[in-house]
Amino acid sequence: MPEERKLKLIWDFRGPDAESTAAHHAIHLQEFVNTSQLTMNVVGSEKISEAHVIAFLVVTDSEMPPVRDALKPHRGQLYEE
Repeated sequence: MPEERKLKLIWDFRGPDAESTAAHHAIHLQEFVNTSQLTMNVVGSEKISEAHVIAFLVVTDSEMPPVRDALKPHRGQLYEE
């Protein structure tokens, strides 16, 4: 049986406080992972530029719909390890 695709759900933060806001959002994403017992435990934040930072959470294909509906990410993409 093929392995499920992994999807990176992304929240974009922009502006002078983007880095601290994204880091704080990642804490809440980690709490969600812990309480929801998701398959993956890949959460974090990543600086794209001085004014753009993302927070992200990686889920499997089958977990994506309920997580998307609960957390309303701005966008998503395939996750490559």
